[in-house]
Order: sequence, then C-alpha cells, then structure tokens
Amino acid sequence: MGTRIIKVPDIGEGVAEVELVGWHVAVGDIVREDQVLAEVMTDKATVEIPAPVSGTVLALGSDEGATIAVGSELIRLDVPGAPDDAAPAPTPEPKTAKPKRPEPPLVERAPAEPPASGPAAPIAFRPGPPRPPGEKPLGSPAVRQRARDAGVDLRQVRGTGPAGRILHEDLDAFLRGSGSAVVSAAGRTVDTTVKDIKIVGLRRQIAQRMAESKRHVAHFAYVEEVDVTALEELRAALNGGAAKERVRLTILPFLMRAVVKAVAEFPVMNALYDDEGDILHCYGGVHLGIATQTPNGLMVPVVRHAESRDLWDLAAELKRVSEAARSGMAAREELTGSTITITSLGALGGIVSTPIVNRPEVAIIGVNKLMVRPVWQDGGFVPRKMVNLSSSFDHRIIDGYDAARFIQRIRGFLETPATLFMELPT
Repeated sequence: MGTRIIKVPDIGEGVAEVELVGWHVAVGDIVREDQVLAEVMTDKATVEIPAPVSGTVLALGSDEGATIAVGSELIRLDVPGAPDDAAPAPTPEPKTAKPKRPEPPLVERAPAEPPASGPAAPIAFRPGPPRPPGEKPLGSPAVRQRARDAGVDLRQVRGTGPAGRILHEDLDAFLRGSGSAVVSAAGRTVDTTVKDIKIVGLRRQIAQRMAESKRHVAHFAYVEEVDVTALEELRAALNGGAAKERVRLTILPFLMRAVVKAVAEFPVMNALYDDEGDILHCYGGVHLGIATQTPNGLMVPVVRHAESRDLWDLAAELKRVSEAARSGMAAREELTGSTITITSLGALGGIVSTPIVNRPEVAIIGVNKLMVRPVWQDGGFVPRKMVNLSSSFDHRIIDGYDAARFIQRIRGFLETPATLFMELPT
C-alpha cells in the first residue's frame, strides 16, 4: 500500500487560492487515472482536477465551499505498489496572496456511530395520547411559539418536565418522531422539514459581489418609458430582408448601439471608479457587459469595443458571448473588463426593476418587457409598443440630473431609430 497525496495544482494567472465547489468522489471510491476528482473555481472560472494515477480514495482534504491554497493537500489516494508520499511542508504564502484561512485537518470520513444510551441520549418520541382529554398542556411561551410556528398541537406532545411540563427537548422529539408531516390543531397537515443548501461556487461569489456593491455604491435609480413602435417596425424589416445565415436582431443590439452613442456625449458613464484611490477611470472604448442568466448563476460576458461594431456585428457578438457563458465555455477575459452594463430579463422583465450597479462601474441600464399600451396622441389614445428603461447609477459620481439626461438621450435614439445610423453634429 502506498499513500499518494494529490495537491491543488497551480492554475496560473497569479491565483493563490481556489474554492472547492464540488467533489466527484467519496472516501472508499476506486478512481482511475484522468477521472475527475473535484471541481474548483477562481474568478468565475471552474476547473476540473483529474486523478494523476489510479487508486482508492483514503481521505478528502476539505469540505465543499472551503477556500484552499494552491499547493495544499486536496485528496489522498491508496496506490498499490507506490511509495508513500512525504507529509507536505508548509507552503510559503505568496506576497500577493490574501491571508490564508485556516484549513480543517485532513479527516478520514467514517459512518457515524449510533448514539450511546444514557442521560445524553436524545429523548425518543412516544406515540399515543400524552395526557387525559381536556387537560391543558404546560409549556413556556418560547415552546408555545415554536409549536405555533411548526403547526403543532401541544396537546399531542408528551411533556417530561415537572408536572408534565413540555420542554424544548420534548417538542424536538415529537417533530423527529412524527417525520416531516404533523397534524396541526386545525386538523391540517403541515410540512416541518428544513433543507439546508450550502452556498458555494459562483452563487457565493454573486452574493459577495452584490453585497459589496450595495455596501459601497450609493445607488440612484431612474425609470423612463420609451416608445419603440418605430424601432420594432425597423427591426422586423431588417430581419425580414436579412440573409438566413445572419443572426436575428432583438431589441438589445439597438439598445447597445444607443448606449454607445449616448456614452460619446456622456463619457463619465463609461467609467470605473476606484473608491480606494479616489480615481475615476474614463474609457474611450465601450466594453458592454451583458448580464446573462446561466444554469450556474448570473454572469456578465463582455462585448468588447462596441463602439467599433455595426448593428449586425453587435448582435453576433452578443449571441456568441452569451452562449459561451451559458454553456460554461466562456474564457476568463470574456467575463471581465466591462465598463458599463446592460441587463434584461426579456419577457420576464416586468414593468420596473432596480438593477444593482456592477461595481466598480458607475452605471447599469436595465430594459423591461415590451408591452402594447394606450398612449395619448393628437387628441386620442392609440396603441403603441412601449418599454421601460430601469437604470441605476453610482450617485457618488453621477448626479441625478446627468443620469436623467443620459437616459433621455438613449430614449431619443430608440424612438427615432434612424439617428442610430447617423453621424450627428457635435
């Protein structure tokens, strides 16, 4: 028997630590060479770690969701005929790395032993009437509140305290013994199960980034309705006359082009704010982040240099990077570097939303669902195709007046779509 220690590999790009997002094996499993052992993630890129040799899993180094340093132990394998690996020396901390969190010791996981009998053993649930009919159950206000929350009739719970008083342990035993379904005082069956889901991987990164944005950015929201009737007519005409191999146009490429043209007049919107150094980095190139829902969570693939692309090129690149993000094939550079973001939920866009600024950007443009609404024109109501733009800005940098002017400029381009293809006088 030879013990082989598999370490977290150097993934490159200056990565000093990774998050363990999933195990593909368990203790006791027989694995083959090149079989995937685990998945780790760094900066939204998920990497599979294969087995370098065949063997049997002896121990797993960390639990899912743990942050582990590059070069530390990941897993131990029993490799017949191979010499034992020496215990790893402490890995020096890179100068650029964040302070390393203490890691749990490498533990061989074994089935839990049955609880021993005695005073520490849990109270067993005993079915049957706990008290004579009509007798009022005794219990503290906290116990009664817990019972109400769980929909439990305390008359059905046997008390083990003085004078038959119902304790928290008695209620716990009743819930364990009755399973997930209990009968409330009203005779209705209620579900008391609780499923714990550990937040790991991309979902945890999303949570952290959203919290950081709300904590640092002074959000200012602005909503405006836009009449896109003429734009929809133009879009239908362009799609109808386009070659079959061309990407079908949605409203997003038009909005992307409108943002590019508006940014030329309001360059402060196309910027990243370094709030630690108090520096606003205003970019000449427009790198549009497109908030995209994927099976793994929200990602923001980037359409780079949108200012240099025509309408069809914007549509094609939008489709390419969005599909790459949804399939998990997007490269790291395709998911970073945006300077302003567009977000859309399509048909689920609702009437109004309040998007969170993609920090360190200072502006995000949200588009809601398109609806036909009655609009007052020339002394009467007429049906028009309307869509709302719900946008948010970093109020530390963008004044409300400038945010409103910026959105009104985008509105003007969308309501008069011919201007999207014209060079307007400065």
